[in-house]
Amino acid sequence: MSKPLILVTNDDGIVAPGIRALVEVARQLGDVVVVAPDSPQSGKGHAITIHDPLRLKHVNVFSGIEAWECSGTPVDCVKLAKHVVLKNRKIDLCVSGINHGSNASVNIIYSGTLSAAMEASLEGIKSIGFSLLDYSFEADFEAGKPWVRRIMEYVLGETYPAGKLLNVNIPKLPEAEIRGIRVCRQADARWVEEFVEGRDPSNQPYYWLTGKFINHDHGEDTDVWALENGYISVVPSMHDLTDYPALKQIHFD
Repeated sequence: MSKPLILVTNDDGIVAPGIRALVEVARQLGDVVVVAPDSPQSGKGHAITIHDPLRLKHVNVFSGIEAWECSGTPVDCVKLAKHVVLKNRKIDLCVSGINHGSNASVNIIYSGTLSAAMEASLEGIKSIGFSLLDYSFEADFEAGKPWVRRIMEYVLGETYPAGKLLNVNIPKLPEAEIRGIRVCRQADARWVEEFVEGRDPSNQPYYWLTGKFINHDHGEDTDVWALENGYISVVPSMHDLTDYPALKQIHFD
């Protein structure tokens, strides 16, 4: 039997250590093709490029792995992978990451990592976004690799439905201290933001976004709780943003 075809992408850029760790796991499970941004694209969400041309360049970043760097966003990478690089080939799984930093709770909305995986999901491809709770470029991904493989193997299984998306976050812990996997819901949390104002050398104002992550949800079935208690959080996610209870509450007649 032929090996599954696995598309690997990210939002931290094709040379980020996180994507290298993900490629190392993916190549053990299938034939891997990488299409990733040529520069960091964190916080781009589901942005796509429509006013500028997109460029693809074949690069030798991962030994023995076909890899392309893209001038666009993470979502652009998935679109080009499906329609150009892997045209007429069935993608069995798209994995995005491993992101440097958390994408738990509301962060999924802003995340380029998860948006790339979600784009694959929209195309009917099984997809996973992986993130490690360590923002450092020198983050150590070794402890999470066995868990990443376990989750990928599960999703590649014949019984897992096509087009489904998982948001996976890994705590910053030694492997021996990771307590396991929790399938959970997205916590009700948000960013309380502010802009720090400064002046450039021309005395023109500029603004730098900062803020604090505030968790309003103290349930023990959330991704934030799981991560704070040493578990890997797995949130089955959707692109349907309909507020279904509100359908019965809102009336205009």
